[in-house]
Amino acid sequence: MASERILLVDDDADMREILKLYLEKNGYAVFVAEDGIRALAVIEDVNPELIILDVMMPNLDGFELLPIIRKNTDVPVLMFSSIDDDMNKVLGLGIGADDYLSKTTNMSVIVAKVKAHLRRNRSLTEKVRSIEKEKSTILNYPGLEINLTSALVKVDGMIVKLSAKEYQLLCILAQNPERIYTVEKLFELIWSEDGLGDYRTVMVHLSKLRKKIENNPDDPQYIQTLRGIGYKFTDHAN
Repeated sequence: MASERILLVDDDADMREILKLYLEKNGYAVFVAEDGIRALAVIEDVNPELIILDVMMPNLDGFELLPIIRKNTDVPVLMFSSIDDDMNKVLGLGIGADDYLSKTTNMSVIVAKVKAHLRRNRSLTEKVRSIEKEKSTILNYPGLEINLTSALVKVDGMIVKLSAKEYQLLCILAQNPERIYTVEKLFELIWSEDGLGDYRTVMVHLSKLRKKIENNPDDPQYIQTLRGIGYKFTDHAN
């Protein structure tokens, strides 16, 4: 199997070199960028399977760059920063990061997290493919259509654009109506089998999903919250 491609975006040349050596020693093909502008060009050229993204950089910093990345790809993105506080973690996870790592973290731990995120992403891809084969190709609910073959979602006949993880959340819930999922279970199915990251990212993505498919996100028709328990998809067709 070809080496998985990792993009390391950091303006600190010493940090880039150290982490690049650790990752290459573990069999990854590592590409580097010293700032956000260069990172966009590398992403287009090599289509990396994971991105390690520094927060503080010239031109485009990590918080500015991540939303641009998320418009085009949903590969795992690990924020990498010397600023280790909850506000920055919440911000990073809220705009699409899969994890937030401190630059003081042991290199072996960073490599272990990279391995786990890549393994989880491969597993998730396989799960989605398996689900699509086993289930009906089109799910129809009043006002909502999910085409599992083309990954198109329509609300009231109009196509809505979902991120990969929003789509995966919707598929899991809509293919199992009335089944209750805890936040932890959804996180395990979509983000990590190893408990990496932050459960709050599930709620952030569900909030974004509701805004796209619900006529009234504050009084949702499809994705119901069971306080203290979890979430379920209500099958209005039955």
